[in-house]
Amino acid sequence: MNCVILQPSYIPWRGFFHQVYKADLFVFYDDVQYDKRGWRNRNQIKTTRGLQWLSIPVFNKGAQTQHIPINQIQICWDRPWNYEHWTSIKMAYSKAPFFKQYEGKISEFYEQKPDMLSDFTINFSIYLARELGIHHTQFCRSSEQAGIEGTKTDRLISILKSVNATHYISGPSAIDYIETEKFEASGISIEYMSYDYPIYPQLYPPFEPQVSIIDLLFMTGPEALKYIIPG
Repeated sequence: MNCVILQPSYIPWRGFFHQVYKADLFVFYDDVQYDKRGWRNRNQIKTTRGLQWLSIPVFNKGAQTQHIPINQIQICWDRPWNYEHWTSIKMAYSKAPFFKQYEGKISEFYEQKPDMLSDFTINFSIYLARELGIHHTQFCRSSEQAGIEGTKTDRLISILKSVNATHYISGPSAIDYIETEKFEASGISIEYMSYDYPIYPQLYPPFEPQVSIIDLLFMTGPEALKYIIPG
């Protein structure tokens, strides 16, 4: 069984969904340390003025935030960030060819007021995967698995064993720190992703390859998966 273990992110880019596509089981790695400057609560969209960050505010406890697991990070609702994000998305993409097709359902996510960041981002990502036409992949959270032990490579292998995975698909940067010999000893094969995607039409040139997946979805609609999966 092919398995991916990846941290949940806010409206991720297409490389994230390429990994979703390749997995029989996609494990949201939600009980590891929250990375304050990562992609857990933010991403970029294209606008007439260039790239724009959309960041979900979370309760910031200074340095202590860096020691909190992702699934314990709470969204801060002291301002209507959901309204602000949806307004920015509508302004950027209302003229996109397929915006109307997805507007209704996506707007529903921005009408919610979840307490936990991971609940919002995970549910949103699963919805986006299904809209892309990825229906074979199953999802779970690492925090739901019992008896997980160790750190780093040992922890990954522990999760993989708990879900009976035989093949692990990793992002390319992990090649620098994954202890391959431990995978070999465990009888689990490992594969590293290669991100090389074609250009697709965007509203505002120049082309930006690493923006949120909603850019691709609004621009190419039902054809979006063809711009993610080679061949």
